[in-house]
Amino acid sequence: MYQSDITQFIRQLKRQKPWLEAAQRDGRALLWDKPPVNPDPEERAHARENRVPQTPYVYYQNF
Repeated sequence: MYQSDITQFIRQLKRQKPWLEAAQRDGRALLWDKPPVNPDPEERAHARENRVPQTPYVYYQNF
Protein backbone atom coordinates (compact mmCIF):
# COMPACT_ATOMS: atom_id res chain seq x y z
CA MET A 1 0.00 0.00 0.00
CA TYR A 2 1.31 3.44 -0.95
CA GLN A 3 2.17 5.95 1.77
CA SER A 4 3.28 9.46 0.99
CA ASP A 5 6.50 10.85 2.38
CA ILE A 6 4.54 13.11 4.71
CA THR A 7 2.50 10.19 6.11
CA GLN A 8 5.69 8.23 6.72
CA PHE A 9 7.26 11.24 8.42
CA ILE A 10 4.27 11.78 10.72
CA ARG A 11 4.11 8.11 11.69
CA GLN A 12 7.85 8.05 12.40
CA LEU A 13 7.53 11.26 14.45
CA LYS A 14 4.69 9.75 16.50
CA ARG A 15 6.76 6.62 17.17
CA GLN A 16 9.74 8.71 18.30
CA LYS A 17 7.68 11.13 20.42
CA PRO A 18 4.55 9.39 21.74
CA TRP A 19 3.77 12.33 24.07
CA LEU A 20 3.45 14.75 21.14
CA GLU A 21 -0.27 14.21 20.50
CA ALA A 22 -1.18 14.80 24.15
CA ALA A 23 0.90 18.00 24.15
CA GLN A 24 -0.94 19.20 21.04
CA ARG A 25 -4.32 18.55 22.70
CA ASP A 26 -3.20 20.44 25.81
CA GLY A 27 -2.08 23.39 23.68
CA ARG A 28 -5.39 23.46 21.86
CA ALA A 29 -7.30 23.38 25.14
CA LEU A 30 -5.19 26.23 26.47
CA LEU A 31 -5.65 28.50 23.45
CA TRP A 32 -8.97 27.58 21.83
CA ASP A 33 -11.35 25.62 24.04
CA LYS A 34 -13.67 27.79 26.09
CA PRO A 35 -14.36 27.07 29.76
CA PRO A 36 -17.81 25.73 30.57
CA VAL A 37 -20.57 28.24 31.23
CA ASN A 38 -21.46 28.66 34.89
CA PRO A 39 -25.08 27.56 35.36
CA ASP A 40 -25.65 29.88 38.35
CA PRO A 41 -28.00 32.66 37.09
CA GLU A 42 -26.75 35.19 39.66
CA GLU A 43 -23.13 34.79 38.58
CA ARG A 44 -24.07 35.01 34.91
CA ALA A 45 -26.04 38.20 35.56
CA HIS A 46 -23.11 39.64 37.52
CA ALA A 47 -20.73 38.81 34.66
CA ARG A 48 -23.11 40.34 32.11
CA GLU A 49 -23.34 43.58 34.16
CA ASN A 50 -19.55 43.86 34.53
CA ARG A 51 -18.78 43.20 30.88
CA VAL A 52 -16.87 45.96 29.08
CA PRO A 53 -18.54 46.87 25.77
CA GLN A 54 -16.44 46.16 22.72
CA THR A 55 -16.05 48.75 20.00
CA PRO A 56 -17.19 47.79 16.49
CA TYR A 57 -13.63 47.69 15.17
CA VAL A 58 -11.29 46.80 18.01
CA TYR A 59 -8.03 47.56 16.19
CA TYR A 60 -8.85 51.21 15.50
CA GLN A 61 -9.52 53.25 18.65
CA ASN A 62 -9.10 56.82 17.30
CA PHE A 63 -12.68 57.85 16.53
